[in-house]
Amino acid sequence: MKIDEPWLHSPATRKLCDALTSAGAEIYFVGGCVRNALLGEPVSDLDLSTSATPQYVTEAAEQAGLKVIPTGIEHGTVTVVVDGDPFEITTFRRDVATDGRRAVVAFATEILEDARRRDFTMNALYARPTGEIVDPLSGFEDLKARRVRFIGDATRRIQEDYLRILRYFRFHSWYGDAEAGFDPEALAAIAATQEGLDHLSRERVGAEIMKLLSSPNPAPSVATMRQIGVLAHVLPGADDRALAPLVYLEADLPAEAETRLAALGGEDLQNTLRLSKASAARVALLRTLATGTATAAEIAYRQDADTAKRAMILRSALLEMPVLPDLESDIALGAAAEFPILAKDLMPHVQGAALGRALRTLEAEWIKSGFQSDRETLLKRLSDLN
Repeated sequence: MKIDEPWLHSPATRKLCDALTSAGAEIYFVGGCVRNALLGEPVSDLDLSTSATPQYVTEAAEQAGLKVIPTGIEHGTVTVVVDGDPFEITTFRRDVATDGRRAVVAFATEILEDARRRDFTMNALYARPTGEIVDPLSGFEDLKARRVRFIGDATRRIQEDYLRILRYFRFHSWYGDAEAGFDPEALAAIAATQEGLDHLSRERVGAEIMKLLSSPNPAPSVATMRQIGVLAHVLPGADDRALAPLVYLEADLPAEAETRLAALGGEDLQNTLRLSKASAARVALLRTLATGTATAAEIAYRQDADTAKRAMILRSALLEMPVLPDLESDIALGAAAEFPILAKDLMPHVQGAALGRALRTLEAEWIKSGFQSDRETLLKRLSDLN
């Protein structure tokens, strides 16, 4: 079995592989790039694994004129930059000790040792520079069946790093077979070890939750998280009832984690998940708009068409109501609207704080008219109010 991807044949990839193999090192692509290539999914990062030590990799790369950065030397990882492209290369490892958050590792010499310390069988797939697949744990069968399964004993894998609980649901959401359901052994292990989630940093938890919510359909994973108690651990106060309807209604929109998080709600989301200011503001805005009374046209006018559509779809999901039939035309109307009154139109007769109040009053009247009132009508309206 082989893969034949453009990145395998790129000049930078070939230069790197030739530099290491000519020096006698075994080199393999591993993890996401191999998994996604086999699934026909896009590949973003190229991670490599090797039998050679970081010092050996460094010397071989530098002899070939390549730049080496010791990004994680204590964990066996160096980054080799080839023609501006970074490649992370990690020496085969085995765990010596773990505490549920981090591991003490030792270098290994066999690919099987390296594979056994990984999380899921579908992530323990390797490819030689020729594209030939090396599958030491029969992970390909699980990948082909879109079955997310822990390597070896699920409880032990989780206790090595409790983040693997959330990774399990994230991977199932992206790569699992929703109709086949979840691995009973994995769920039993997660239910028994979920208290360990409380020991993780909020940054790590938040990053995993946002990756999960960015998947095409996170609803089955999130529902299962709720059923076994995981959701309450990571998102206190969250309610996933609106999530599945939201995913259905937003089928023609690119997935956005912030919209899904706004559907879930929860207590102090920015602090709980250590969201960036931009993400926190986006979630708060969508939640406010969805639970408010502004029309789609007004939201599109004050924000933008995308925000308006997401907010109105979210409102429908939260209220368990169908989307308004004229949603698209209402959004188009608001997005194209331009308020016909400028501050100079009211000056010098109106100034200071009164000017701001007058503009807001006229804008509200204009929006209420469906953006139909023209400049003369609005100015007359202001005279009538005065």
